[in-house]
Amino acid sequence: MKSSGDREAGARRAAKPAASVEPISVRFRDVWSLARRAEPLTALVLVAATLTGCGSGDSTVAKTPQAMTSTASITAPATPSPTSGVAAPPVSAAPPDPCAVNLGAPSIAKVVTELPRDPRSQQGWNPEPLAGNYNECAQLSAVIIKANTNAANPTTRAVMFHLGQFIPQGVPDAYGFSGVDASQTTGDTVALTYPSGIGLTTTVKFRWNGNGVELIGNARG
Repeated sequence: MKSSGDREAGARRAAKPAASVEPISVRFRDVWSLARRAEPLTALVLVAATLTGCGSGDSTVAKTPQAMTSTASITAPATPSPTSGVAAPPVSAAPPDPCAVNLGAPSIAKVVTELPRDPRSQQGWNPEPLAGNYNECAQLSAVIIKANTNAANPTTRAVMFHLGQFIPQGVPDAYGFSGVDASQTTGDTVALTYPSGIGLTTTVKFRWNGNGVELIGNARG
């Protein structure tokens, strides 16, 4: 418990006025000088901020979009290659015309090999015709063949056909003929020729009369 002396001392300290504060006088010239000294520092801060904003990572050049130059390339469409391993379908050939002249017909060779031998050379006959107008549609057609010999002037003869079939009988003597005159030959008439002199040719006509072959005339040209 505080004594009466302590209470009195405390009362005196509380009654003592606080220390007076002396006023500080500031001259206007000093304030203006402080502001002038701060301007260079402010300018430096602004320059530094500007340089920082214009750094390499944020430069105007870096932000300016570059012109994109592209070259358009045109690629030609690939030519489709044929499918490997797949053969093209065969093109069927048109059937031969039975009414066309055909000196390579198998029936000619068959008939020629069965003919009697050449009476002069006693040789067979060459199955390759020298001339003719054989076809399966003609009432009368003929081929010229020669004896199968190496003689300079082999025997020649005509072999006649009716609708493509050999006429074995009823045919006049056909030895000596060497060609067919196409200009005087028709569907039922055959004009055969043979040489009859120097530069002269004789033409003999044969006709199918419905039953056989007949001689209708000859002319020397």
